[in-house]
Amino acid sequence: MSRALFTACVCILAGFSLAGTVTADDISVRARKLHFSSLIVDTHDDTTQRLLDPSFDLGRRDPSGSIDIPRMREGGLGGIFFSIWIPSKVTGPEAVKRALDQIDAVRRQVLRHPSDLVLATTAAQVREARQQGKIAALIGVEGGHMIAGDLGVLRTFAALGARYMTLTHSGNNDWADSSTDKPAHNGLSDFGKDVVREMNRLGVVVDISHVADKTFYDVLAASKAPVFASHSSCRALCDHPRNMTDEMMQALAAKGGVVHINYHVGFLSQEFRDAERAHPEINKQIAAEIDKRCGENEACQLLEGDRLTREMVAQGKLPRVGWEKIIEHIDHAVKVAGVDHVGLGSDFDGANMPYGMEDATHLPQITEALLRKGYSEADIRKILGENTLRVLAEAERVSRELNAEKK
Repeated sequence: MSRALFTACVCILAGFSLAGTVTADDISVRARKLHFSSLIVDTHDDTTQRLLDPSFDLGRRDPSGSIDIPRMREGGLGGIFFSIWIPSKVTGPEAVKRALDQIDAVRRQVLRHPSDLVLATTAAQVREARQQGKIAALIGVEGGHMIAGDLGVLRTFAALGARYMTLTHSGNNDWADSSTDKPAHNGLSDFGKDVVREMNRLGVVVDISHVADKTFYDVLAASKAPVFASHSSCRALCDHPRNMTDEMMQALAAKGGVVHINYHVGFLSQEFRDAERAHPEINKQIAAEIDKRCGENEACQLLEGDRLTREMVAQGKLPRVGWEKIIEHIDHAVKVAGVDHVGLGSDFDGANMPYGMEDATHLPQITEALLRKGYSEADIRKILGENTLRVLAEAERVSRELNAEKK
């Protein structure tokens, strides 16, 4: 056999080998290239509570928590929604004031780190930030109780950059029922429907995470724009009222919406949820310790909750939940709702993270895991952020049309 023919045969055989088997190293290289060339958007992070602390610098790598600029860059995060969150029990002018303080804290961080962050209010601005090598900072209001029953406050939040509002948090408000409270309005009240319509006009995405099932369906009927769940997982895999049923995800998809998978262990793992329900004294013990360590400091409460939960896992009192559960929920949501209707909503700095997904540096693992499951690169890009940007763009389009009709 000639040297040329031998070389050709080796090349052909090598080609068959590479096509038939892909090694872990090959996938890692491919995953890294795909991940860092994709626009990755996380629709829910509670880091905002930490921004209220003058000593916390988002630009410095922090030994605690999940989010800061160095770790966002290491994990390839291109856009992040900072959550404006006040407990449901705080209402009226105090809730409005505290929400405005948090919005201001986000905006000040952008001013403080102009080389790394840019405030974005449109899908195009998120893409532009990416082209400039910056991270797009977006704002989401987590709980309609913060508008204090006043559409004027909603308009103020929108003017300051808020681009979604979660209609409820853990408790009902005066116009919408929460998934974790007793029904008081049979879903969405007439004023609640006015809120949805005004959000459509403003280009603010309606977020149905936290709402009761009836509220969800009322929202779908009232909204002219696609809506999304900023941080909810699949009820078929973990039976928690905060998660979405298959039927809800299909209905959301039919209206062009997206379910963004939450990483909280209590929404990912049925085993973990069963253990919590079987041993309520554990959560009472954690709550008492949080109160002792943190008092009214909400940023401390959120971080200590995660730390104390891990201590309970280490003691064998709660089951260990691995990050792979995130992939199970993504895969289920894709099978039920379609790949155009699934995204990422971590709940970093606001929930108990699974092992192996402690902070934003671990995000490339999601891309690699999806490649291993056979997802195409185009579909992975959708899940990582493109689906979210489509909903933002659609909300903007509907807003333009509604405002044009009023002229």
